[in-house]
Amino acid sequence: MDWDKLRIFHAVASAGSFTHAGQQLTLSQSAVSRQISALEEEISTPLFQRHARGLTLTDEGELLYTAVREVLSRLAAAEESLKNIHESPRGPLKITASHGIGAYWLLPRLKEFSKEYPDVEIHLLMEDRELDLSQREADLAVRMRAPVQADLIQRKLFTVHYHMYASKEFLAKQEAPKTLEDICNFPVVVYGETAAPEIREINWLLEHYKKHFKTGCKGSITRINNITGILQAVEVGLGIGVLPDYVAIGHPDLVRVLPEVPAPSFDVHLVYADALRQSKRVAAFRDFLVKGSKDWQY
Repeated sequence: MDWDKLRIFHAVASAGSFTHAGQQLTLSQSAVSRQISALEEEISTPLFQRHARGLTLTDEGELLYTAVREVLSRLAAAEESLKNIHESPRGPLKITASHGIGAYWLLPRLKEFSKEYPDVEIHLLMEDRELDLSQREADLAVRMRAPVQADLIQRKLFTVHYHMYASKEFLAKQEAPKTLEDICNFPVVVYGETAAPEIREINWLLEHYKKHFKTGCKGSITRINNITGILQAVEVGLGIGVLPDYVAIGHPDLVRVLPEVPAPSFDVHLVYADALRQSKRVAAFRDFLVKGSKDWQY
């Protein structure tokens, strides 16, 4: 069987659609579809069941998918072994993190890592959605929840604590809320509906707002889909927002609102595929973060 077709088949099976697979492979949907049809004709076996909501693998497709996945895993391990011939870590290292963790926690620390390992080329992907590490969309991930996949290795780094914040200018113009029930009298800034699953719980402020909303409340709601937008909105006085303490600590113009009110907290994990267990680049970055997380404040 043609390896290019098998590679495309694996991408389609993982993505569940020709369109998403094409985006990953930088191919058109029609080109991906033609390759799959050619592969099915070549082996005289249907690999997918096509329906309105996407694609599902046939029994034969599941069998082939398992085999191709094992081959890709072995190739990845062989690739790492070849790279590890060098005495020191070197080569590209693709890291994924959410916008908040990536921009405000990880980026300030990359300078120190790059100084220690100048031959490692960092590629940082800041996305709130979780990239597929088993598909090598990234080598490592810094995530706000532990993975459930058996083929992923995880190490807890630290715990992120959230609180409500407002700008000094905002609070100078009005009396701060005294209870959580008072929040409905104030404008609030919350995450948009597109928040990734691991950060949706942060919208607890919105839930409390709706729960305690009464006729005559003067508040309003602004939805923003990433932490940078929420931070800037709170800084300019658009309203009260929930921010991680590691972000707020770098902005002295922000004041914690109702500090006694418990807010969500999340354990942050470093995650990578088991196939990269022997990678010197991955091991160097893992050890750097694990060691540093003991001293960094959040």
